[in-house]
Amino acid sequence: MKRYLSFTWILGLMLLAGGGFTFLVKGATTTLSATFIWVGLILLLLSLYSNFSSIKDLISKRSTRYGFNTAVMVAVFFVVLGLIAVMSIKYKLRWDLTAAGRYTLSDQTQKLLKSLKKDVTATAFYRSDERTKQQMEDLMEEYSTYSPKFKYQFIDPDKRPGLASKYGVTSYRTTLIQSEGKQEVVGFESEEKLTNAILKVTRGKVKTVYFLKGHGENNITDFQNSGYKAVREAVEKENYQVKELLLLETLTLPEDASVLVISGPKKDLLPEELNRIKDYIDSGGKVLFMIDPFTVPDTVSFLKRYGFNIGDDIIIDKLSQVFGANYLTPVVAQYDKEHPITKDFDLATFFPLARSVAVEKDLSKGIYPLAMTGEQSWAETDKKALEQGKAEYNGDKDKKGPVSIASVVTVEAKVEEQQKDNANRKRYAKIVVIGDSDFVNNTNINLAGNKDLFLNSVNWLAEEADLITIRKKEISSTPLLLTKAQGRLMFWLPVIIMPSIVLIAGIFILNRRRIKK
Repeated sequence: MKRYLSFTWILGLMLLAGGGFTFLVKGATTTLSATFIWVGLILLLLSLYSNFSSIKDLISKRSTRYGFNTAVMVAVFFVVLGLIAVMSIKYKLRWDLTAAGRYTLSDQTQKLLKSLKKDVTATAFYRSDERTKQQMEDLMEEYSTYSPKFKYQFIDPDKRPGLASKYGVTSYRTTLIQSEGKQEVVGFESEEKLTNAILKVTRGKVKTVYFLKGHGENNITDFQNSGYKAVREAVEKENYQVKELLLLETLTLPEDASVLVISGPKKDLLPEELNRIKDYIDSGGKVLFMIDPFTVPDTVSFLKRYGFNIGDDIIIDKLSQVFGANYLTPVVAQYDKEHPITKDFDLATFFPLARSVAVEKDLSKGIYPLAMTGEQSWAETDKKALEQGKAEYNGDKDKKGPVSIASVVTVEAKVEEQQKDNANRKRYAKIVVIGDSDFVNNTNINLAGNKDLFLNSVNWLAEEADLITIRKKEISSTPLLLTKAQGRLMFWLPVIIMPSIVLIAGIFILNRRRIKK
């Protein structure tokens, strides 16, 4: 009997270790882990009782005391490791140490998840041995940490073909996003795709952004450098429907127009068109004007009634040459910190060939200058001097920096339109004017914060406050650039020199041992 009891402590330790491991894996106490732990403790106590005299003699030895101290230190070490493991499971502490923050959700995604009011379920169909399954699981886990409303599950379509058939899934790596009867399909592992799908199933009707055409505006189908195809794609990624509008073909703006964008017209709008835009604004419409220097004077005059003082000038910024741009591309780093569009905006923006757009700031009336150039800039009014390349600041004619390059005005809708809406809720029109349209063409849209400023303006006009944020930038590789000398050093040091040192040291030690023998 004693022979068998002598092995009980080994079995007891194994059961304790198994119970602890099961607890760490599951993240909670289960029947299995509790059984292992209690049986292990009973076996250890039984072993201690049956070998009490032997243990007593062993403890009295000096070597045992030293060994016991060592065992205690080792035990403390493993206990600390266990506590760290338990805390990491419970609190899910994570740090993204990559330079580009590639494992951190974008501000836009975080903001969306925190504002979820509906339950959202993601069902991912991946084979158990799918190489990219872990990547998608990590992404889903990250989403769930920001909102208890977001839940997910993984299904192997090979093991549960009935469920795959029920949801109409015919291919692997397919994820269904569902909320209150709405459903969207995500084809592969992408934060952008997943976030857009959540937007589609949680938002109401899809809003429409109209781009005016017929006056030489930027073309949203043009993929050339000066085109606006990238703008169209960016707006669509925010889950808006994008359409073009020829105003002369309609007496009024379409009822589904959430936002009207007038981008870089080369010719002035006709009086009839301006009147239709006025009616749209009077009824609570939302308009984004982007007007280039020395163009469309009638449209500029039209905007004066709303408080915009758009200068017949072009902004010069000598500081822009420091950033590799010419002095006709002002760099903006000063923004209004109270308005939602630029409240948390901390990115520089670049505006090739821009004019001033000034307003008298009045918070009570919703009038804000959004973006200001630097102190070294000015608004140049001498067009002839500009053409000759001899522009100089003239205190009598030019406006010294900082110069406002973008402004916003909120206008209360007309009374008769208020009655059509809700009698208890006032309705407001919103107008954003930016003194440049080239800053978001296909060439410039991805410069610093250009796209973010444009999309934030569209989202504010469309009353989608949850989408106003700084978007995650595309992850690009960061190559290590070396000179020829550095390249040679990187070859010789690890490939030749360090192995040679180890080899020579080994030969030297071997020879010394032979001499001693």
